Amino acid sequence: MFPVFSRMLEEDWRGLSVLYLTPLRALLNNLHPRLSGYADLLGRRTGLWHGDVSESRRKGIRSDPPDVLLTTPESVEAMLISSKTDHRWLFKNLQVVIVDEIHAFAGDDRGWHLLSVTQRVQELAGRELQRVGLSATVGDPDALLTWLTAGTVGRATLLAPDVASLPADRTQAAAEAPDVTLDHVGSIANAAEVISRLHRGEKRLVFVDSRSRAEELTRELRLRGSTTWISHGSLGRQERADTEEAFATSPTGVIVATSTMELGIDVGDLDRVIQIDAPWSVAGFLQRLGRTGRRAGTVSNALFLTTSTQALRDALGLLTAWSEGWIEPVSPPPFPIHVAAQQVLALLRQEGRLGTRTWSRWLGNPVVLGTDVEARLGRLVDHLVQTDVLSMDGELLQIGPEAERLYGGRNYLELTAVFADPPTLAVVHGRTTVGSVHVRSVLSQLQVHDDGVLLLAGRDWGIRDVDWKRRVVTVEPVRHGAGRATWIGAGPEVAFATAQAVRRAMTASTAPEGVRLGKRAVTARQGLLEEFRWLDEDAAGTDVVTGPSGESWWWTFAGTVANRELTERLASVTTTASHSGLAIRLGNAVDATVVRDALAATSSGDWFASIPDEFVDAWKFADVLPDDLVAALFAARDRDPDAVEQTADGAIRGHSLATPPVRP
Repeated sequence: MFPVFSRMLEEDWRGLSVLYLTPLRALLNNLHPRLSGYADLLGRRTGLWHGDVSESRRKGIRSDPPDVLLTTPESVEAMLISSKTDHRWLFKNLQVVIVDEIHAFAGDDRGWHLLSVTQRVQELAGRELQRVGLSATVGDPDALLTWLTAGTVGRATLLAPDVASLPADRTQAAAEAPDVTLDHVGSIANAAEVISRLHRGEKRLVFVDSRSRAEELTRELRLRGSTTWISHGSLGRQERADTEEAFATSPTGVIVATSTMELGIDVGDLDRVIQIDAPWSVAGFLQRLGRTGRRAGTVSNALFLTTSTQALRDALGLLTAWSEGWIEPVSPPPFPIHVAAQQVLALLRQEGRLGTRTWSRWLGNPVVLGTDVEARLGRLVDHLVQTDVLSMDGELLQIGPEAERLYGGRNYLELTAVFADPPTLAVVHGRTTVGSVHVRSVLSQLQVHDDGVLLLAGRDWGIRDVDWKRRVVTVEPVRHGAGRATWIGAGPEVAFATAQAVRRAMTASTAPEGVRLGKRAVTARQGLLEEFRWLDEDAAGTDVVTGPSGESWWWTFAGTVANRELTERLASVTTTASHSGLAIRLGNAVDATVVRDALAATSSGDWFASIPDEFVDAWKFADVLPDDLVAALFAARDRDPDAVEQTADGAIRGHSLATPPVRP
C-alpha cells in the first residue's frame, strides 16, 4: 500500500482511486483499521463494503466515495448492477486494483468473475488499471501474473523477494525447519481433552475442515473449561466480529476455525497451530503453518490430531507430499462458459441494453475468459435469445422474461456471485442473528424431537419457532442439549498427486521426513501398514482387494476426478459402484480380470455423453446453457485424462483377504 499511497499523493488522485479486493469478509474487517490508520496520516480515507456493512454506510460511500475501498468481487458486482449506485460516476477515477490472497481466487470460478469485474470497472474508468496481486503460497507465480494481467497491454512484473532480502531475525526463522508433529487421538472428544491440557497459557489456533465438527469441538472445549472462540462462514455478523476482536487482543485461549482463519488475518502473537485430521490440500497446510513462527526466536509449528484411522492415513499422505516439496498448482479452471452467461446478464442489468456485436468489449479484447469461451460467445447469446433468457430490440440485447423469472428476485441478487448458496435458515435469538444453518439441519432435528436443539457458535439452542416463509429460526439457549448443526457441501477433491502420496505413505518404512510422530500415532500407523500389507512398494499398477464377505474394492490411488470417470466406465460390471479419491467400491466378487475387461470395452471420454444432473447443478448458470456447451464444460472440467489413462492402462493385481479389507 505504501507505493500506491505514494502514487496517490504524487499524482493527486481524487475520489475512489483504489479497489482492494480480498476473498473473505473477515480479512477485510481485519485490514480496514490498519489501512485506515495509514490513510489518515496522509489526509486520505478508506471505506469498507461487504455483506455485513449497513445500508447507511453504503449510502455514504455512494455519495462521498473514499480514496480506497476494501471489498470483494461480489460486492463490486452488486454495485455495478444496483440501481442505487451510479457506477459510472463511482468508478470514473479508479487507478489501481489490488487482489490480496490471489491464489484463493485463481483456483476456481471466483477468479474468472474477479477478472471480468475488473475488466468492467476498467471500461468505466476509461484507462488501463494497475493490477497488483499478493500471495505467500503460490507454486507458479509467473502463470498467475499472466492470468491476472489478461486484457492489459502494460508491462507485467513479478516481485518475489528471496530469503536474503529479509531482516536477520526473519532470515533465521525462514531457514529453520518447522516443527510438525502428528498424533492420533481417536475422537473429537479426545482431541478436546488434549487441547485443553496442552500448552495452557498460550494462544492456539485450531483448524477443523468442517463447520459441524468445528461446532462440536468448540462445545467440547468449553465443557472442559477452555476459553474458546469459534469462526466459520455461517456465524452471524456480531458473533464473527466478537471472535476476531477477542482472539486478536487476548494473550491466551483457543480459537476453533475452518478456512476462515487460514488467510492473512492478523490474530496477534499466535503460539500454536493445531490441525484436526488432514487439511484438504498441501497449499492449505502451508497457509496454516505460516500463521506461526512470526516472532523473533520462534519457528513455524503445527500439531496434527487425527480422530480416525482414515484421517491418520490421509494426514500421512498429505505430509508425505509436503515433505517431498510438492504443492498443488493454482490453475484457473478451464472453459468458464457459465461465467460468460452470468456476465452477459449482469452487464445487461448494469447497462440496460447492449449491441449484439459490441457487448463483449466490456470483457476485454481479447476476452479475459479465454479464447475457447470467446469463440463460443455467439453460440451462447443465440441460445439465450432462443430460450427467452435474453430478448432482442432490433440489434440490441436486453434481459428477457426467463431471466426475470430465474434471477429477478431481490433485485437480481443471484447475479452477484458465480457460486450457489445452499438453502439456509437464519438462526435468531432476540435481536441477534447467531448464524445460519442448512434447512436439512432444522428438519432433521424437528423429526427427532418436537423441540429440536441446534448447535451453533459452540452453544446449544432450543428451537422455539420456525418461520418458513421468512426463513428464520427463533431459538433460546439450553444447557448441553446435544444439539447438532448440518451444512451441506461438496467436500474435498483428492488430487492425483496427493492420492499417490497416500499410497507411498502406506508402504513407507518410516514417517514422512520432517514429521515427528507421537506414541499413539506410531502404534496406529503400524496398524495401518498392516491393513495395507497387500500393497507392493516397488510394483506399479493398482489392486483389487476382496474380503471374506465377497465385497471388492479397486484401490487406484488415482484421485477423485479420475475415479469418477473410472467408476462410470465400470457401470457394466456392477450397479453398486461408488468411489473416493483412493478407491472404487465394486460390489461382490468382482476380480481384477473383470475390471480389466470392462475397461478394455470402453474408451476414455465416451462415458460423459449424458451429463449427470448433479454436475450441472454444481455450476451456477449452467442451467441456461445449451446442451453442447454443458458437455464441453464437463469435458474440460471434471476430467483427469492423464490419471485415467495411467490407471486404466497399468497392471491390475487381485488379492483375496481372510479378514475384512480397509475401507477408503
